[in-house]
Amino acid sequence: MINSPVNILFQQLIDFDKSLTQPVYIQIAQKIINAIQRRYLAKGTVLPGTRALSKILKIHRNTAVAVYEELASQGWVEIIPNKGTFVLVPDSQTPKIKASSLQVNQAYQYANNTGFPFQKSFHLAPNTQYSKATYIIDDGSTDLRLHPIHQFTRWYSTAMKRKTLVQKWNKTNEFSYSFFQTQLCNYLNATRGFHLTPKNIISTRSTEMSLYIVSQLIIKQDDLVLVGNMSNYAANMIFHQSGANIKTVPVDNNGLDINYIKKHFIKQNIRCVYICAHRDYPTGITLSTERRLELLQLAQKYKFAIIEDDYDYDFQFDGSAMLPMASADIYGVVIYLGKLGQSLFPSFQIGFVVAPENLISEANNYLQLLDKQGDLIQEQMLAELIHEGEIYRLMKKNIIVYKQRRDYLCKLLSEHFDEIAQWNVPSGGLAVWLCFHQTISLVKLAEEAEKLDLLLSKNILYQNKYICAIRLGFGHLNHEEILNVVQKLKIAYDMISKI
Repeated sequence: MINSPVNILFQQLIDFDKSLTQPVYIQIAQKIINAIQRRYLAKGTVLPGTRALSKILKIHRNTAVAVYEELASQGWVEIIPNKGTFVLVPDSQTPKIKASSLQVNQAYQYANNTGFPFQKSFHLAPNTQYSKATYIIDDGSTDLRLHPIHQFTRWYSTAMKRKTLVQKWNKTNEFSYSFFQTQLCNYLNATRGFHLTPKNIISTRSTEMSLYIVSQLIIKQDDLVLVGNMSNYAANMIFHQSGANIKTVPVDNNGLDINYIKKHFIKQNIRCVYICAHRDYPTGITLSTERRLELLQLAQKYKFAIIEDDYDYDFQFDGSAMLPMASADIYGVVIYLGKLGQSLFPSFQIGFVVAPENLISEANNYLQLLDKQGDLIQEQMLAELIHEGEIYRLMKKNIIVYKQRRDYLCKLLSEHFDEIAQWNVPSGGLAVWLCFHQTISLVKLAEEAEKLDLLLSKNILYQNKYICAIRLGFGHLNHEEILNVVQKLKIAYDMISKI
């Protein structure tokens, strides 16, 4: 029996590596499944018994039992007591559709185009770029290498083991504020000067998702939405998709020009003003206290909403961060968007919306349509990290690293770009606003940079007849990478300057 064709086949086809994290029985089961799929093992073939299999593959008999149980659970074999283990090959019960008017190969190809008309959205053009470049300048992302991998594994495992999670999943219709919602409110109250309760907040998968939900609730077709003159590309796409009529407002050294709003838009029934008050996107300019008060009073008087996107509040290097406009909102006109967990892996970062209770109630109804399941494990872990102070500690540790990178970048810019461009050392955030004195083609600059193994993401390039600048993100780069990036950028600049 040891030399039967099936046994010989097993000896030839099945191998495994005990050093892998994947269990041995899974590796063996996958090899047997592959043999069945390739028709090496026909339907009805009797497989070796568990004792024989353990001898053939030199594995423990319990492992052999686990192999067959795994195959049976997936429907690849049938285990009949006192008879043996038999191969099952699921029969295809669905007849193929015959299309006499088409070629045989065309009849079974999936269509490239729909057989019905639909409206394409030019607002949702992707801005993703594909490149093999080693170095990338983005608009200011965090460094995944700083995230605590081993601690993260422990935190996640602990959250998974909480017995209360199963109870929460089984009580989805029971209304009560969760431990996570309470802890999130506590965190925002302590760090941003709020006085929130869970009825004033919802959490989402991202800031973009938060803005999408808010836009669906408050914006109707042709509503007037005001944004900064170089506003966030993703935010503008969301507003466009909601049917908004977007108009731009100048931004100067004190932030969004409120007088410009008064002069040009007050009589046009403004629906909302989108603003990054703490750090304007992309310039990084903070909206002055005087203008904040003016905008709040204007919104109260003319009944429009202020959407305050505080995308990088946590990354403050010098002095204290200016508290959000929403923390001083007594009129109920500010909708506050933020992020939490930027010192963790991206999949465990969340967005949130802070607003008056009636809007949050409607937003929560909308969220149930988009993301009813949510992520209780994520919420459990974040709640515990907030409660234990880990979120705050991680943020403080990373801020030290990012501040050092900011200082090193600005030092290199002084050495290489002092007579070419101007910039301010940002008090916070993960990007520097670099304005060139001489107008150059930023598209050509990006082309030359890519030849040097450096990708300038197209969403960091800002050029019109008044401005020629890039939003130079540094958070994801270490010191060696920052040096290489600045040197390559200077070489690329010199190349196009000669043209």
